[in-house]
Amino acid sequence: MKPPLLLVGQGSNDDADSAEFGRFVHRLRCRLDRTAAAVSGGYLERATPLLSESVASLVARGHHRLVALPLSLSRANADLPAAMALEQQRHPTLRYDYGRPVGPDPRVLALLAERLNDAAAEMPRPRPLELVGGRPRLRAVDGAALDGVPAHVEPGETAVVLVGEGSTDPAANADVHRVSRLFWETHAYDLMTVETAFVSLTPPGVPGGLERCRRLGAKRVIVVPYLLFAGGTLERVWAQALAYGAGHPELDIRCAEVIGDCETLADVVIDRYEEALHLVP
Repeated sequence: MKPPLLLVGQGSNDDADSAEFGRFVHRLRCRLDRTAAAVSGGYLERATPLLSESVASLVARGHHRLVALPLSLSRANADLPAAMALEQQRHPTLRYDYGRPVGPDPRVLALLAERLNDAAAEMPRPRPLELVGGRPRLRAVDGAALDGVPAHVEPGETAVVLVGEGSTDPAANADVHRVSRLFWETHAYDLMTVETAFVSLTPPGVPGGLERCRRLGAKRVIVVPYLLFAGGTLERVWAQALAYGAGHPELDIRCAEVIGDCETLADVVIDRYEEALHLVP
C-alpha cells in the first residue's frame, strides 16, 4: 500500500475556501482510492481540520509514513517544515516526504487560459462591469455599446491583469511575475500585455494593474485571479476591479474565475505525489 497523501493548506477564516478545499480533498480521495492510497487534508492555522488533527488521524489508522504536499501555487510555506517537525516529535514513528507545490505547471497555465477565454467570450456587447447575482458579470444589452465601451475589441487591444494573493516574501511575489510572463508567452501572446497585480501586502494592487493597462491603450482588460479556490480573496479581487471600473466606464473590464476544484488540478497534484514517492529510495 502506498503512503497517504496529506494536502496542506495555509488556512483562513474563509468558509467558502475551506469548503472548496474539502471538495478537492474528496476528489483526490476518490481518484487515489483506486491505488489504495489514503488522502487527507489539513491546515497550518485558522481552519479545521488542523494539520495536527489530520496527522494524528492517519497515525491512529496505522500510517507511519506520508507525503506532505503544500496545496499552493507558489513556493512552499516556510512554516510547513517546522509544523511537520513538531508532528514527528508528537509521533516518533512518523516519517514523511515533501511533494512540490502545484506551481506554474503547464496544465495550470492552460487552466488559466480557459478561465481567460471564458471571460472574454462571456458577452459580445457588455455594459461596464457590474454586480449580477452577487458576482461581477457583464450584462448583455441591446443596441450599440454603452458609455463609450467598444462593441468589438481586437486581441491587440485586450490586456490581462494576472492577480496573485500577495506576500511579504519577495521571492513569492517574484514567482507571480514569472507566471505572468510565462502565461503571456504561452497562452496570451496575441494580446497587448499581461500585467501583474496583488490582492494585498505588496504593490501594485488590482487598480494599479488596471491603470497600467489603460495607460498602455487597452480597451478591454480581463482580470485573471491566480488563485486556486474561490472565497474571500477572490471577492476582494472583484471588489477592487469593480471600484476601479466605476471610475473608468469607457474601459471594458471583465473578471475571470479561479482555477477551482477540477480534474486537471487533481492530475497535477497526483503527479507531484508520485514524483515524491519516486524520489525516495
